Amino acid sequence: MRAVTRALRNDYELFAHVEHLEGRHATEAELALAHDPAYIRAVRELVAAGGGRLDNDTVASEGSWDAARAAAGCVLDAVDRALDGRSPRSFCAVRPPGHHALRDRAMGFCLFGNVAVAAHYAMRVGGAERVLIADWDVHHGNGTQALVQDMPNIHFMSMHQWPWYPGTGAADDRGPHGTVWNVPMPSGLPAQQYVDVFERSFDSALDGFTPDLILISAGFDSLAGDPLGGFTLELAHIDRLTRFVTDRADAICQGRVVSVLEGGYNPDRVGAAAMTHLRALAALPSA
Repeated sequence: MRAVTRALRNDYELFAHVEHLEGRHATEAELALAHDPAYIRAVRELVAAGGGRLDNDTVASEGSWDAARAAAGCVLDAVDRALDGRSPRSFCAVRPPGHHALRDRAMGFCLFGNVAVAAHYAMRVGGAERVLIADWDVHHGNGTQALVQDMPNIHFMSMHQWPWYPGTGAADDRGPHGTVWNVPMPSGLPAQQYVDVFERSFDSALDGFTPDLILISAGFDSLAGDPLGGFTLELAHIDRLTRFVTDRADAICQGRVVSVLEGGYNPDRVGAAAMTHLRALAALPSA
């Protein structure tokens, strides 16, 4: 988070151009749009007792309850702003990430499914009829898929490294309604191959489907050199992917795109990628 805010302070044009907002905390009822209330209570109680380990990778501290609710709440605020026209596009710089969290348990650094909760919120509270989620984190968004695949009017597309953590996301896993597009890719390919496949798969998820809102799980562990991934994307490819999505959004859903930070484990690269991504979301020239 410090790397992202530091990078923004150093980009004077971008800093002055974007609106800086502090999000609210999601309520337990809002989290329960996608999660088991008993699990939500268990996280709250564990944190109140001082924290502890939720799974092999996921640890909660005494600040995790507030942090996780703030992460989800920022995305819900961004959804509200997109759907009511105040800010068609937003980037939510949040931690903890969310795309591995399941209905009743934490997983892979994720406590609550920020994007999945936002998709349910957009439809049940915001009045959206259809939502598209695109995930370019190097890891499969297994939690997001599990939390939205039973909703026929939510399409989910994930391009991810295969085989890799968490071991899910096979190409033939289309979900119970055929509304899932999993795109498993080997590591180490030329970056343009990932871009081309993402764009084709994104358009496949749009075929015959016009969303009111597009959500991005923006995992910058898909960049070359990330310690937890083997993809080869550079900043120019993040720019290309972002502008591809916003071009589609401009054509079909009044430009509504809410992007949410997921993985990324090289702080300086995450900061640079976030600025590249934010510039593209804001329709500013590439740096």
